[in-house]
Amino acid sequence: MREFETLHIEQKKNYAILKLNRGRSNPINRQMIRDLHEAALALEAHEEIYGVIMTGGDGFFSSGLDLIELYDLDSEGVAEFWTAFIEMTKHWVGFSKPLIAAISGHSPAGGCVMATCCDYRVMAKGGYGIGLNEVPVGIVVPELIFDLYAFWIGKRKAYQFLLEGKLLSPEAAFEVGLVDELAAPEDLLKRAEKKMATYLEFDPMTWQMSKKNLRTELLRALDVDLTPILEPLLKQWWSPRTRAILKHLIDSLFAKKK
Repeated sequence: MREFETLHIEQKKNYAILKLNRGRSNPINRQMIRDLHEAALALEAHEEIYGVIMTGGDGFFSSGLDLIELYDLDSEGVAEFWTAFIEMTKHWVGFSKPLIAAISGHSPAGGCVMATCCDYRVMAKGGYGIGLNEVPVGIVVPELIFDLYAFWIGKRKAYQFLLEGKLLSPEAAFEVGLVDELAAPEDLLKRAEKKMATYLEFDPMTWQMSKKNLRTELLRALDVDLTPILEPLLKQWWSPRTRAILKHLIDSLFAKKK
């Protein structure tokens, strides 16, 4: 398995642990999108890897999209960024092998999207948040991201949570079905590996075909022309109000680093 700039992949006996590895909070930038896309293809094709556990670092699974990098892109760059992110997400949604998220901490926005690509989610207990909080930031959520969110928690809750930009505690996420299991941080990977062992007991082809069948509607919803879907998002991205909110957030992030 090749090395990636923003990921660390450890191959176990018959599965792999993919660790998001870009600083403390794992913000998703263009390089990480490329790495995640290529990793999905490589792990899918690897004949000795039958499943993947995706995790992050202490306190963060991923803080979501790298707004600092995104803010400074021109209109063409922003369009390319969002297109690449959604195409990468589609590959992980369509990943045929068992895919488990070991959510090691905060997982808002793009971090939540990555977690919802997985078949099973174990989240660390603690003062963490997970959910789609784009609306308060001024970002329009594409319909296909809503479809992915609603696939796990139902349309009613997804509708309400998304419009409120609601971030859920691990306990609340477990209660609504956004995560499937809670674990102490030190036991997180152990619990994810236990679940992986259960999946790998089954015939791989039977399991993978069943997964594909169960995701048929979701995969169909994602297999669409992105141009009309991204148009309102990109238009709103350049609105003065959204730019002001993003600038305030970015200034706050730089202030915290000092």
